[in-house]
Amino acid sequence: MQTLVWRPCLVNLLAKLSPSSRQKAITFSLRPRAFSSSSSSDYTSQSRGRLPRFYSETLPASRGGIVRVQGDEFWHMTKVLRLNINDRIELFDGKGGLVEGHIQNIDRTGVDFVAAEKAKLVSPLAPQWHVFAAFGTLKGGRADWLVEKCTELGASSVTPLLTERSPSISDNRFDRLERVILAASKQCQRLHEMTLNSPVKIGGVLPLVRQSKLSFVAVAEATPVFGALSTLRKESTGLMIIGPEGDFTETELRMIVEAGATAVGLGPHRLRVETATIAFLSTLMLWSTSPEN
Repeated sequence: MQTLVWRPCLVNLLAKLSPSSRQKAITFSLRPRAFSSSSSSDYTSQSRGRLPRFYSETLPASRGGIVRVQGDEFWHMTKVLRLNINDRIELFDGKGGLVEGHIQNIDRTGVDFVAAEKAKLVSPLAPQWHVFAAFGTLKGGRADWLVEKCTELGASSVTPLLTERSPSISDNRFDRLERVILAASKQCQRLHEMTLNSPVKIGGVLPLVRQSKLSFVAVAEATPVFGALSTLRKESTGLMIIGPEGDFTETELRMIVEAGATAVGLGPHRLRVETATIAFLSTLMLWSTSPEN
């Protein structure tokens, strides 16, 4: 039997009602709630599981198959969540694979996972936005935050952009950013991991801009982003470019625009790199997934 715990404010409110009204209020509060589905319901039903989910490069090939889970995921299972033998969990591989099963064995170095079913393969959601942002000079966890939120919002990839005012990014930051992506993928129940690409210079982005049907670059005082989007046809993939602290040089910006990128403005205020990136990506994701008028 389930025990109900009422908040004090709700108890006081119920006490003021008549017996018949009180019963109606209690009945309504206990009534199951229905949630509407969307065109992406197949993906959603698989990505938002109710079991603890962990990452594994390899998934069992069939029902009854066993894989070994070690390292950080093993530590998270046993030391943080304190899972035990026979507890049910899910494994995903970051490439759309997902399988449910249980923990068969635990020892000092890892756990053995047994699949209760054949692994499912879920296709990625469209659209696929690729983010190019000059965040190499960001400090104090700001780059971590940028990458984390891009993962949660559904970016397909993030590429550090090297510019005259942001010429480098430390190699040792990549391992940390990969861990940030994995943690964010698990938190937001994302089945396809976001790709973190190697840094590229402006010259390396230009061919991609030329090949892309949709590409945008954030520019102060350019046409507001919603005005620009209202004149364009939606595509299933595209790229967005955010400059560094201090913005692009005139030469860099001219090269990007001449390659075919549409310059758009993000409002009247000067934004930090991470703020501009997340505001821009949020706008594009909502625009891309909204129904046509």
